[in-house]
Amino acid sequence: MAEPNQEVESLLGDYVDVWNEADYSKLPDVVDESVDVFDPGAPGGELHGHDALEGFVREIRTGFPDFEVRLGDVLAAADVVMAEWTATGTHEGEFNGIPPTEREIELEGMDKFLLADGKVQEHRIYYDRQEMLEQLGVAEQ
Repeated sequence: MAEPNQEVESLLGDYVDVWNEADYSKLPDVVDESVDVFDPGAPGGELHGHDALEGFVREIRTGFPDFEVRLGDVLAAADVVMAEWTATGTHEGEFNGIPPTEREIELEGMDKFLLADGKVQEHRIYYDRQEMLEQLGVAEQ
């Protein structure tokens, strides 16, 4: 894998803006309309299409109004991009049926993006959901 080119860096930057700034106007430019997103925190573990993705980001930002993703190393090869990240936020609203705990989270993870025609076609998000629940103080023992 190689360092990402300017086009990939711009695409990921705009996609991160959707999550960090709730800038949903960027979705049509960076994500295919029929995008598939696989996230252990999503209902059923997966989302399909713009509306489902936007709804999930809204839910995250309701639960964690200061939610922020910071990208680390990014590697790209043809239409596959891998990105390390750190996500932080304070649990101030309901999320996934969990009432606010006022606790801060800091999670590290890795994403895999499949690209086509300059847009994200598939997004797989990998992180330890149990760690997130432990940081929120709601993990089952």
